[in-house]
Amino acid sequence: MVIKIDKQPIPITEIEQSAFCQTDEELASKTLEQEFNSGVRWQKLPVSYMRTSPEELEQKISAAKKKLGNKIVILGHHYQRDEVIQFADVRGDSFKLSQHAAELKDPEYIIFCGVHFMAETADILSSQTQKVILPNLTAGCSMADMAHIDDVMDCWDDLTEILGEGSVIPMTYMNSTAAIKSLCGKNGGIVCTSSNASAAFDWSFEKGEKILFLPDQHLGRNTAVTKGVNLSDMIVWNPFKPLGGNSIESIKNSKIILWQGHCSVHTRFTVDQIKSAKNSYADVSVVVHPECTLDVVQSADYVGSTEYIRQIINEGEPGTTWAVGTEISLVNRIATENPDKNVFCLDSVVCPCSTMYRIHPAYLAWVLDGLIEGVVVNQITVDKTTRKYSRVALDRMLSIK
Repeated sequence: MVIKIDKQPIPITEIEQSAFCQTDEELASKTLEQEFNSGVRWQKLPVSYMRTSPEELEQKISAAKKKLGNKIVILGHHYQRDEVIQFADVRGDSFKLSQHAAELKDPEYIIFCGVHFMAETADILSSQTQKVILPNLTAGCSMADMAHIDDVMDCWDDLTEILGEGSVIPMTYMNSTAAIKSLCGKNGGIVCTSSNASAAFDWSFEKGEKILFLPDQHLGRNTAVTKGVNLSDMIVWNPFKPLGGNSIESIKNSKIILWQGHCSVHTRFTVDQIKSAKNSYADVSVVVHPECTLDVVQSADYVGSTEYIRQIINEGEPGTTWAVGTEISLVNRIATENPDKNVFCLDSVVCPCSTMYRIHPAYLAWVLDGLIEGVVVNQITVDKTTRKYSRVALDRMLSIK
């Protein structure tokens, strides 16, 4: 039996993001009932799961996973909390996990411990016989919510009218809805991740004169700068203003049109934090994610995806010091896995990715118990047309090096 829930994921606000921020205390394991008190909106589930202790949940998940065997595979994004990612069969960033989803053939159920757009992508890339499950439907993405399909369609219509068809290549970051990916696929565009954005830019400039980059302006701007595009050749599209707040002339003269979106985690990092780290540790190496602002990226020693950040620190010499500008759950995990190095987060205020943090172990236990009972909870499905054109854009991404 499949329980279909038609509700869309609840958008997360900047205010809700701060509800998870802490200073002195660690992100300790709590019951879901305790976390409900943070004031963040969660998906409802049976009360018994809310009150189950972290230790009991760990036992329940381990037992359920053993019982289900190879019928399931659990994919875990690097930003997941430790209590969840310990159960992942595969860990990775969005690019690695999307590749894995495309290669999976045997498991009947793909349980995606990530956020909504990642589960959508897994559904698009997996076979028709497989079912993708998102443990908590409210695990959305604030960045993806900043690019609503109706607003993007209005933008695309304006650009087509001003510039003509074929001159602009739509490119969307993986952190976007299936509807946005479909628009890109249908109009000659491509999907990218922070791992392959540079290659996706090369691909796009071979196809057209301009790029519409969605939805993260910072990744788009940072990548464009590395490709030699001047800042004066970039404009930002504000969906709440006519023509995105731009003149027809500036649109025609631009090479990169950046959607006005951002990551609420990575825009917390500042140049002052980098200066503070360098003042505290003379030999510190600063590595940040390309979703950070341009001034932060240009002030860092290294820039790259979550997989890159993990790799460069793992391969670093013993005794080295690393200041990291990315999500705190990943930073803490890297520090634990590298006890011979000093690894710390640039931001002293501890702010996990609050949408990822909505995947509490209680939700994972709930959906696993449902599968044991023959009930599929929180299946993510993408409609046939959206799936078709999203797959086109994703296949283009997977084909580039």
